[in-house]
Amino acid sequence: MGEEILINFTPMETRVAVIENGMPQEVYIERVHRRGIVGNIYQGKVVRVLPGMQAAFVDIGLERAAFIHVEEVLSQNATPEEKSNASIALVLREGQSLLVQVTKDPIGTKGARLTTHLSLPSRYLVCMPGNDHIGVSQRIEDVEERDRLRGIVQSLSQTDGEEPTGFILRTVAEGTAEAELAQDIQFLRRLWESIKVKIKSAKAPSVIYEDLPLNMRALRDMAHAGLEKIRIDSRETFQKAQDFVDALVPEVAGKLEYYPGERPIFDLFNVEEEIQKALGRKVELKSGGYLIFDQTEAMTTVDINTGAFVGHRNLEETIFKTNLEAATAIGRQLRLRNLGGIIIIDFIDMEDPDHQRQVLRTLERVLEKDHAKCKLTGVSDLGLVEMTRKRTRESLEQVLCDICVECQGRGSIKTPETVCYEIFREILRQHRAYDTDSYLVLAAQAVVDYLLDDASNHVAELESFINKTIRFQVEPMYNAESFDVVLR
Repeated sequence: MGEEILINFTPMETRVAVIENGMPQEVYIERVHRRGIVGNIYQGKVVRVLPGMQAAFVDIGLERAAFIHVEEVLSQNATPEEKSNASIALVLREGQSLLVQVTKDPIGTKGARLTTHLSLPSRYLVCMPGNDHIGVSQRIEDVEERDRLRGIVQSLSQTDGEEPTGFILRTVAEGTAEAELAQDIQFLRRLWESIKVKIKSAKAPSVIYEDLPLNMRALRDMAHAGLEKIRIDSRETFQKAQDFVDALVPEVAGKLEYYPGERPIFDLFNVEEEIQKALGRKVELKSGGYLIFDQTEAMTTVDINTGAFVGHRNLEETIFKTNLEAATAIGRQLRLRNLGGIIIIDFIDMEDPDHQRQVLRTLERVLEKDHAKCKLTGVSDLGLVEMTRKRTRESLEQVLCDICVECQGRGSIKTPETVCYEIFREILRQHRAYDTDSYLVLAAQAVVDYLLDDASNHVAELESFINKTIRFQVEPMYNAESFDVVLR
């Protein structure tokens, strides 16, 4: 079974799933009220220059100011020496208007990341106004094909008297004819001209250009001739997709299919079920082993355990097989969960160096299929595999979930016993400070139950010690850690 793309469209939300060999590999979700802004171009206003960080905050009209580093303001042709000696205070000043593009969505508490090096993607190319570089995707490995593509774009992009325009050939450009590349260049030039017209009249902060919505981005960036099908469950979106594909991605026109089925489209290939699983910490392996994913502000850690898998031969063989299966599963889970930044993988320790190499090779092979740029280091002195995965948008968990109101993101809450002792200490503190006849303790049901049952002896001892009555009242709105001690 080949590769398919499923597009589930509703007026409030668009979801896209990439299916390979009958298994969901990637899921993208975009909501109307919280659309991603990567690729958008803004006329921004510098609100604060930070010389100590060699960066600045720029107002682009969002709730939080966006962040730009000095390297993203300097010319792309600047030498390493010029970059290291540059000062943000000499390049930008507060109140200045600045044309910027978003390279990273606001994630967690961090604002969007910006650059002044604009880029406009189309089907086969990425246009870079003001730059004269012609690049080719590293994933196109054939040297002759790289030279052919570079030669075509160089000849097509040479124009007299116009500002220089650079291009990068995308992976899907491999094998593309000159006419199709010429069409793309023409489309990008027209787009840039329309953007330049808007820039002249734009006041900061304002949006100049917005990237395509998710359903169209999927067709532009993910669709390729090797696809088996692209199924869309909305007739109106399907018709728009047909027009878009005919104009920009004609090689997949025959793969588009309207899906009118009674069964929801994301129930095909168990996409809905896989999304729910991808929100959990634990991932079961077929062998009986399992993975544990922990996503934190600084990094994501992945721990591998043999679990119920005992193997048939010896311990080393059991560990090796579990690690091999884990390497394949990790590659898929990183894509499915859209995890980015630093990722630390704790494979089960292997004695055999050849086993270590095979597990690393398996992980590398799986990561080659990833659209996001991944960089893998070897095994560290502590036996950990360190890698990075480029993060531009929020992870699946960040899109679908919020911080738990009970634990505030810690992943654990205090036991009723712990809260009980905190209450005792608070009563003693108030006893020393104030004169009162009795105390009323307001707390959650589990805490009050513990105080009246397991800790009833301690309550009696405390009442005797302070010579005051203590009463308890359940507050349904309190979480497990909240309480109040009221003087009566």
